[in-house]
Amino acid sequence: MAVPSSLFSLSFPFDPQIQIQNLSFSLSLPSHFSLFTSTKPRFPAFKLSSSHSSSSPLTTGFLTDDDLHRLNSLESFLYRCDLPSGSLSVRLMRPHETRSTVLLLAHSFAESLLIPAAYVNLLAFLINQYLLQRLTLLPNTATLVAFYTQTPSPPTAAAAKEDEEESLQEEPLQEDDGAPLAGTVEICFNRRGANASVPSPTPPRDSPYICNMAVQKSLRRRGIGWHLLKASEELISQMSSSKEVYLHCRMIDEAPFKMYTKADYKIVKTDSILVLLMLQRRKHLMCKELPLSSTTTESDLSDIDSKMDMVVLSLTGE
Repeated sequence: MAVPSSLFSLSFPFDPQIQIQNLSFSLSLPSHFSLFTSTKPRFPAFKLSSSHSSSSPLTTGFLTDDDLHRLNSLESFLYRCDLPSGSLSVRLMRPHETRSTVLLLAHSFAESLLIPAAYVNLLAFLINQYLLQRLTLLPNTATLVAFYTQTPSPPTAAAAKEDEEESLQEEPLQEDDGAPLAGTVEICFNRRGANASVPSPTPPRDSPYICNMAVQKSLRRRGIGWHLLKASEELISQMSSSKEVYLHCRMIDEAPFKMYTKADYKIVKTDSILVLLMLQRRKHLMCKELPLSSTTTESDLSDIDSKMDMVVLSLTGE
C-alpha cells in the first residue's frame, strides 16, 4: 500500500519508552503488552484540558525584550493564498486548537504506518504531551495550522456524491470562522527550540528545521502541503537570521520528495543502510538556502544606520 500523500514528515521524540521519529516507529512496552494483541488496549480516551487562555500561546519562563518582540511577530503572522478550489490561511496554532491538531497528526501517522485504529488514542496522548511541551518553547519554535475555505460552486451529481462520501469518512476537526482545519506543520527556529532527539541524519541545531507536516485526508491534492511549506519559509525569513532551512524526507516518499525538490531543497546527506537494522526507514536530510527577505524592519534600518555612523566616525578619525 502506498504511503498517503497527506503526510510529509513526522518527528516526535518521546523518551525513555516511546520514540516516534520521522515516520519511523519503535515502541517499547511492558512484556505483557503487544501491538498485535487481539484484546483492545486499555488506554484512557484522549482528552485535552487546559486552563490557559485560548487566544494566547502558552509559554513559560523568563522572556527577554527580544523574545517578546519575536512572540508578537509569531502571533501576528498570517499567510494567505488562493487555491483553484478555495482559499487557505496559515497562522500560529492557539492552545484551544491543540486537540484538533493532535488528532490530525495521530490519524495521519497511524494511517501512514498501518497502525491499528485502536492505538490512535495512545498516539494522540503522546503527541498531545509533545505539543504542550513545544508550546512552552515559544518563540523559539512554532506550530502552524492551516484553515481551508472552499469556494462555492454549482452543485453537480458527481460533486454531491463526492461530498457525501467525504462527510461519511471524517468530520472537520476544527473550524476557524467556518473554515475546517486543513493541515499543520512545526518549525524549530534555533538551538533553543531544537528537539533533544531528532531523526538521522542530524540537522545542525542552530539552523531552522521543518517537521511534522500533515494534511487533512479529505483535503489532499489541493496544494495545501506546498503552501504549508511556503508559509514556513516565509515565517523563518522573519524569525531567523539563518537562511539555511532543513527537513527530512523518507526515501520511499516519492510525492513529498518531488515537492521538496520543486521547492529547491537539495539532499545533503542520506541515512546509512544500517538504519534498517533498527527497523527504521532510510531518510534524506534536505536543505534549502532561503533568499534574503524583501521586507526590512525599522529596527534593521536603525542597526544599519548605526553601523554606517560608526564607519564614518572611524574614517574621519573622530
